[in-house]
Amino acid sequence: MKVVVDLTRCQGYGQCAFLAPDVFTMKQEALQYDLVPGDEQREHVLRAAAACPVQAIHLDWTATRHLAEQRMSAPRMTDGRIVIVGASLAGARAAGVLRRDGFAGSLTVIGDEPDEPYDRPPLSKQVLTGQVPPDHTMLPRLREVEAEWLWGTPATALDVAGKQVRLADGREIGFDRVLLATGTRARPWPNEAEAALEGVHTLRTLADAARLRQALAARPRRVLILGAGFTGSEIASACRELDLPVTVVERGPAPLVSALGGVIGDVAAQLHREHGVDLRCDTTVTALEGDGDGRLRGARLSDGSTVEADVAVVALGSIRNVEWLHDSGLAAGVWGVACDAGCRAVDTNGLVTDDIFVAGDIARFPHPLYQYQFMTLEHWGNAVAQAEIAAHNMVSDQAHRWPHLSVPVFWSSQFGVNIKSVGVPTFADEIVITQGSTAERRFVAVYGYQGRVTGAVAFDQGLWLEFYQGLIERAAPFPPEFRHVDRREPARPVPARVPERLVATAEATVVVTGHDPAERRASLLHTPHS
Repeated sequence: MKVVVDLTRCQGYGQCAFLAPDVFTMKQEALQYDLVPGDEQREHVLRAAAACPVQAIHLDWTATRHLAEQRMSAPRMTDGRIVIVGASLAGARAAGVLRRDGFAGSLTVIGDEPDEPYDRPPLSKQVLTGQVPPDHTMLPRLREVEAEWLWGTPATALDVAGKQVRLADGREIGFDRVLLATGTRARPWPNEAEAALEGVHTLRTLADAARLRQALAARPRRVLILGAGFTGSEIASACRELDLPVTVVERGPAPLVSALGGVIGDVAAQLHREHGVDLRCDTTVTALEGDGDGRLRGARLSDGSTVEADVAVVALGSIRNVEWLHDSGLAAGVWGVACDAGCRAVDTNGLVTDDIFVAGDIARFPHPLYQYQFMTLEHWGNAVAQAEIAAHNMVSDQAHRWPHLSVPVFWSSQFGVNIKSVGVPTFADEIVITQGSTAERRFVAVYGYQGRVTGAVAFDQGLWLEFYQGLIERAAPFPPEFRHVDRREPARPVPARVPERLVATAEATVVVTGHDPAERRASLLHTPHS
């Protein structure tokens, strides 16, 4: 039996921990669970899944929330050839939805990793602390999805005109429709010699997690973490849970600033330090240093200091896996692959394709709630929701396709606190604490932009996020005009201190050729990563 909990929906009611205490546990509002409980727990897990008020517990990964009558009332494509490039969360979800919704044709799923699809969030949490073995993170019941699963077989090119995907082993897979869901990879340390030192790690894949878990289990003298985003902060939390000394080096003024802004970043910084993390902000690592045997021994920092460490984790963000699309004619670059709200890919001329779809971390799509600005979201919930929309639209006619309008939801569990956000917190100019207290690390903060609510973040107050999601969807005025519950601080808006929104311009330049209107075409000239 395999279990996956959709923590974007979980609101911390704790019914599952009451009905199946050997499988689910609650730490404050942070849910932890055994992804592969024993058969003796089956009846308890089934009861817990049935009792969950928000139906967040999944035992069948092909199940979704959409109504059956909506799925089946419209004409749809049931035969032909569909190829999914990317066998992780979004690709796997789309494969299950296609079969569930009646597609009976040829279905091929291509993935560059040798493992079958697995759930990534536990890698930086339960796996690192040893609570869950790495191989217990596999998504449930995917082997029952009838498809040709090509694991460990990277795609190298997309022939749009010929409708083929070229693979690294020389094969060419034809398609009538294709879904691009190749996701991201961890950004490596830029100095290759230093990155190759024994003890230097990244965390993105199952293999990464297994290696890092082994390194932490060996009880290093100190762990150095480069970057205090969500991944870096979760790794720091896991290390402190293991009682390992940790130094975190962050380029910005505080952890999580790039995602949640400076006000909440200050709270996160206090959380780190309260749990014994040696946090160095406004600082960078200038060099990783090894001993004479090729093992990491420490690092030099931009402030002139040094840190001794036997393990370093590079948590400097991610790179979207789009290089294989550079000659495809699609609008694909460092920003991701442009698509419309229905997940249809856009080519370099700005024209929407009809047989090429995009989902997950590489999809750059316009969101109506945020002034139709294009955004990419590396969120678990977005990958799932967008994959469902893409799969539906791939087999539907033009009149029955759906837009991807889900409000982004993200969660993180660190230092015993359940952090959950809804909307886009960085799309804001002000923030106000509407419930609870930042001093007690239990509060809700609401973000606003030009007088309307655009996002909310909760620390151990996840029950309220659905209410704030409704405010975002209704473009409710900011600051919120309602009677506050559990307010212990004055509800005065302050500047959100979010980072300036950057437009990705590196790596590709648009060149327009031809003189006659019928001949003018745009193409992308790509440059190597700096």
